[in-house]
Amino acid sequence: MNNLLEKIYNPDVLSCLANLSNDEVFTPPEVANKMIDLLPKELFESDATTFLDPCCKSGVFLREIMKRLLNAQMPNYEEKIMKINEKRMNKEKITTEDEKYEQKLQEKIDHICHKQLFGISITKLTALLSRRSLYCSKNANSKYSISKFTTDYGNIMFVDIEHTFKNGKCIYCGASESEYGKEKRGDELESHAYQFIHDEKMVEELNMRFDVIIGNPPYQLSIAGGGSSDRAIPVYNKFIEQAVKLNPRFISMIIPSKWMVGGFGLKGFREYMCERHDIKELVDYEDSSFCFPGLHIDSGVCYFLIDRSYNGDVKYTFIDKSNNISTNKRKLKNDYFPYIIRDYEIYNILDKVKKYDKFSTLVSTLNPYGIPTFIFNEPKRMPEIKLSDNEFNNSLKVYGVKGIKGGAKRQTGFIKNILDKNININTYKIFFSATYSTGAINFPDPIIALPNEVCTATFLKIGDFKSLKTLKNCLSYMNTNLFKFLLFYGKGTMHVTKDTFGLIPLLDFDKEWNDEKVFNEFKFNKNDIEYINKFINSRNNGIAIKEDA
Repeated sequence: MNNLLEKIYNPDVLSCLANLSNDEVFTPPEVANKMIDLLPKELFESDATTFLDPCCKSGVFLREIMKRLLNAQMPNYEEKIMKINEKRMNKEKITTEDEKYEQKLQEKIDHICHKQLFGISITKLTALLSRRSLYCSKNANSKYSISKFTTDYGNIMFVDIEHTFKNGKCIYCGASESEYGKEKRGDELESHAYQFIHDEKMVEELNMRFDVIIGNPPYQLSIAGGGSSDRAIPVYNKFIEQAVKLNPRFISMIIPSKWMVGGFGLKGFREYMCERHDIKELVDYEDSSFCFPGLHIDSGVCYFLIDRSYNGDVKYTFIDKSNNISTNKRKLKNDYFPYIIRDYEIYNILDKVKKYDKFSTLVSTLNPYGIPTFIFNEPKRMPEIKLSDNEFNNSLKVYGVKGIKGGAKRQTGFIKNILDKNININTYKIFFSATYSTGAINFPDPIIALPNEVCTATFLKIGDFKSLKTLKNCLSYMNTNLFKFLLFYGKGTMHVTKDTFGLIPLLDFDKEWNDEKVFNEFKFNKNDIEYINKFINSRNNGIAIKEDA
């Protein structure tokens, strides 16, 4: 019987919860503890250290911190309490010393729950769940709570507030009034007006009260009802910026890594983080499933430690998709391009190509001809363009896509030339997909575009080239392993911009290129070549096209 019981799987309920599909990402206990491990041990030895989770979901951070505080301040308490309980079960005498220890433990629990641990939940439901995790009761004043409070919420609050809209957007988080206004959501749906970033009065009261702010903030809000990453506005950056304003000794949060390599509305936040000198450690997972099993988060996830007293380089740990781990100390900002270079191993290669001009000088900004992506799906929205399946006098051939997301197919048609006169269309150029799968090494087939051919915002333009031959020489370079390798590291998300090509050196396209010629051009040694080729071969996973229709 004992052997059978030993084999029964008895998982932590919060581990199970973290594996559920949900709009809010719950943190597994193992990940929460890795983040807590970044904090100095002496914090848990003091009965004066205060902790705040400003985005409670399951209460896992507060629960795990509670365990550490008890273990640090009352070593071996679990073993001692177990022995006392065994006495009761065996109807043995409970000594005065036993009773005093139990009383001391209860006093310690009361002190920790009342004076050291605090939370702000993101919904009414997660408030109940968090109290259940920490107090063992959804109501902190119930007879089942391990520490009695005079209120039902204890130190884990939730206040249902509304967004403050101005010109159709929330002034605190940028949420759209059409999506998150009271008229749209009614009383049935959550407002997602998270208290920590919307309640100025509460934040003023919290100022300078906490030694540690730790948690897993909400990641994004839909801006058009789709909920997909490319139709959403990030909010995790708002939680970090608000936490910094409170000036705690330490901040640790787990967030998507997208801010490092692009992301809608994240340029300012990326610069904000890169300029900091108090980020002591950062752990970056290229594959989010290493932290959140079964869950894909574009670009992966990372967690970090901000230490108010620290001033120096970041201890940066990068874990790639193959679980290869590299750790180094460096600055987040680099001299190569605007994004963060996540894998330090490629710096040696970048040093050998840095004297060259950048390929990005050939790449257009988004929507090079000013033609919207929707033209093939909804041509009536722009009748002046006169989209046709057939060529007509003075028409331009246009490349785009038709269909809904995930099933969009490339399409061509003919339109009236209503472009700005300063746009040169009488050249050879390459049209390159502006979106495709984050993890794909092989990009969707580029389009060879002739004079009088244009594209919608679905594509970027590469070129202009003086001849078809130079264009094809450029394509020969784009098909080399070095180009794909550096493009992959410049991309990071499903979106492609001019900056995405910022790591790639520009070569002479009067000549044709292949891998051998490229490696010789940059005088790569055997180790460089093996590293690049191994990387390409390990990720040569085909193409997953996702072009914006």
